[in-house]
Amino acid sequence: MARSKRLVLPSVQNPERIKLMTSIALPRKIFQGAAKRADMFRMFDRHAMRPDRFAGDQSAVYAGEWFEIDETSYSYMLDILRPLWMRGPIFAMREFMTGSVTSVFYAIRTDEAVRYFHTYCDLSDPDSVEAMRTAIVDREARPVRAMSREERLEHIWSTTTDDYRGYAGARWPTAMQGHRTVMLYGGSEGTFLKLLDTLSDDEIAAKLPVHLRHLPAPLAA
Repeated sequence: MARSKRLVLPSVQNPERIKLMTSIALPRKIFQGAAKRADMFRMFDRHAMRPDRFAGDQSAVYAGEWFEIDETSYSYMLDILRPLWMRGPIFAMREFMTGSVTSVFYAIRTDEAVRYFHTYCDLSDPDSVEAMRTAIVDREARPVRAMSREERLEHIWSTTTDDYRGYAGARWPTAMQGHRTVMLYGGSEGTFLKLLDTLSDDEIAAKLPVHLRHLPAPLAA
């Protein structure tokens, strides 16, 4: 007989702490490595299953997300639809994700090589495109590969399929409802759900691929 999924609930003595732990900072890297085309399309909407998808302004959910892609994917997206605009090696898609947020693609030379990136920029902010480029250059200029805790959590969310990730529903305390959850394996106790932002270091390591588990944390994440 299949075991039912358990919920692991952190303390709710301080709901504001949960709110702070799940707040979205801009900009944010959501995938480690260069995504191939299939992964790129899958990450275009990592939030498709959220319960409030069509409620209110969703710009903050997407704006600021970015990840590296390969040259083939960059060229494919440039050719698939006439860009909204193109400024040198940077172009924006004319189909918006939500509100004034759309995909902006970059070709950036770093460490003597040209690399390619997909981002979501809020074009209502005239400085968003250049601010995103600066953020990518600053992040990728680190001399040693490193991942912050937030980047590890975002990578886990990006690489977990919808069958194993979701959002806290009515069974959870009110302060936690709507927050992201992932399924973990508890050995003889079966699988259980836990808030993404409350994973322990060991749980994070178990969800990451082997080559990412032991990367150092940056000095200033």
